[in-house]
Amino acid sequence: MVIDKSSPSSEWIAALRKRFPVEAEIDRVLTRKMQRRAGPGYMPLPLEVLVKGVESLLRSELQDAFEISEAKWLSGGASKLQMAFKLSWNRPGVGREKTPMVLRMEPAESIVETSRLREFQLIKAFEGVVAVPPVFWCDADGRHLPYPALIYGFAEGVAKPSAATSGVSGLGTHLPTELRARLAPQFVGDLAKIHRFDFRNKDLSAFDVPSVGTTQCAEWGVNWWERVWEEDSDEDVPLMRLCAAWLRQNMPVLDRPVIVHADYRLGNFLFTEHDSRISAWLDWELGRIGDRHQDIAWTTSRAFGHIADDGKTFLTCGLLPETEFLEQYERASDFKVDARAVHWYKVYNDYMMVALLFGTGYRIAHGGKTHQDVLVTWLMGIGNMLLEEMRSLIEEAV
Repeated sequence: MVIDKSSPSSEWIAALRKRFPVEAEIDRVLTRKMQRRAGPGYMPLPLEVLVKGVESLLRSELQDAFEISEAKWLSGGASKLQMAFKLSWNRPGVGREKTPMVLRMEPAESIVETSRLREFQLIKAFEGVVAVPPVFWCDADGRHLPYPALIYGFAEGVAKPSAATSGVSGLGTHLPTELRARLAPQFVGDLAKIHRFDFRNKDLSAFDVPSVGTTQCAEWGVNWWERVWEEDSDEDVPLMRLCAAWLRQNMPVLDRPVIVHADYRLGNFLFTEHDSRISAWLDWELGRIGDRHQDIAWTTSRAFGHIADDGKTFLTCGLLPETEFLEQYERASDFKVDARAVHWYKVYNDYMMVALLFGTGYRIAHGGKTHQDVLVTWLMGIGNMLLEEMRSLIEEAV
C-alpha cells in the first residue's frame, strides 16, 4: 500500500502510534506534527506577529504592566526561529528592570521535532546545579504564538573564542591549548553533575521514567527514531532496517536512570572569555530521562573533536583525549562506563541522525516547511558518512 506521507490519514497515524510506543510527550509532539503536515508550509513572519504573540503570553502570566522593545531576529538555533527583545517589567525579587530575552519558536516543521515544554522543564530543573540560561515562560501548545515556543534570558559568554572560526553549529572549532586546559575539567564535571542530579523532586511532568533492570529506556529510544523514519523518509535504505533490527536485538539494560542532555558537546555551551568559565549549557531540546551512556557515546563522537597539534592524539570535543575524558568522568560521577553500552549508543546515535537527515531533513525541505531549507539540504550530505560509520560499528560489534 502506498502511503501519502505529505497528507497522512488518521488511520495511518494511529497505526504508527500503536506500532512504536514512546513517552507520552514525545507521542504528543510527533502526532501533532503528522496531523498538521498537510497544512501550509513555512511563511516568513513579521516581527510584529511575534511581538503580539509574546504580549499575549505575558498578559496571561504577569499582573503588572510591561513593555517590549528592541525586537530583532536572532541568528543561530539551526532548527528553531529566534527573536531577541527587551522586556521592561517588575521582575520578581529584583524590581523594575529592562531584561534582554529570547523567544525560541518552532517553524512549521523542524529538522527535529521536540517539546518546548520538556526543554523548559529541564532548564528550570537545572537552575543552580549547572550553568543554564534563565528561562521564564513556555507556550507549549502555541496558544499565543504561531507555533510552540519558550522565552529565556540571555546568558553572558561566547560559544567559541572571538578570533576563532568554526563550521555549522560549532563543528570544527579549534581551541587554544591554555583555554582547553581551563574548560576541560568544567566540561567533564558538569556532565557528571547532570548525571548525578536527583531529578525526582523536580517538575518534570513531561517526562516518563524508564524502569531499572529492563531495556525499556533503549526500546523507547529506538521506537522514537524508527517512528520518525517511517513518518518522514521517502526511500528505502536497507541498512536502516538492518540497524533497527540490530539495535532491538542488542538493547542494553538500564542500571540507573539519569538526565541525559543528548547534545553535550563543544558548541553547545557558552563561556566567558575573561576567566574561561562555562556560563551556560544550551540546546536541551532532545534531553530525556535515560541512560548516561547515550551522552558519553555522543560526546565522544569523532564528529565533534579533532586531532591535536601533535598530529596523532584525538581530542574529544576538541578538549582532551578520550581516555582522559572517561577517566575523569568516572572519578567525578562515581559511575562506571560500560564500553558495550557506549558502543550500542554510538550505533543508536548514528541511526537517529540518519533518520533526521535522510528522513526529516528531506521531508521538510521538499515540503517547504522550514526557514532553513538550504542548511537542511546541505546537512543531508553528511548522512552517507553516518551510514558508513553505522555499518562499521555494527560490523565491529558482530
